[in-house]
Parts: sequence; structure tokens; C-alpha cells
Amino acid sequence: MSAPTPVELDQPETEDLTLLERPWVTIVWNDPVNLMSYVTYVFQSYFGYSRKKAEKLMLEVHHDGKSVVASGSREEMERDVQAMHEYGLWATMEKSG
Repeated sequence: MSAPTPVELDQPETEDLTLLERPWVTIVWNDPVNLMSYVTYVFQSYFGYSRKKAEKLMLEVHHDGKSVVASGSREEMERDVQAMHEYGLWATMEKSG
């Protein structure tokens, strides 16, 4: 009897795994209504982001017109978009990539 021949398996790239695990993103868009301090507050309160990260995302929204604020499953992003709407922010979701 001989030992089975080892089979080489392709290892998935880590970046590919991230896309598979988090295929949807939540985008918050700039609007003329909400104060920058309020947007920062929402990001800290809802997502639990540090003040520094919340301010960075808020500045992306302010300067670039939008920012990807979260990624995850479709259901998670639907929940996040709904929450942003409840806070009065303009948010959408889309498939990442």
C-alpha cells in the first residue's frame, strides 16, 4: 500500500475573501442640510467609530460628495442605509467592486 499523493490546493487571495465576505457597501452622500458635527456624531453613535475615523469619513462626504462608511452583507447594508435615513442622512447601498 502506498501513501496518497498530496494534492495542491489554490489558496484564495485575502482581498478576494474580503470581497466575498463583504460584497455590499453603504455610501453616505453630501447634503446641504446636516452639519458636519452632526454627521460625525452619527458615525460615532451608530457605527461606533472613533472620533478620528468618524471625522475622516465626514470630511470625505463633505469634500468628495460621498463616502463608503460600511461594508457587509446585503441585509446589513440595508439596515445601515435605513438607519442613516432615520438620522436624516442621504445614504444608498451598492454592490462593491
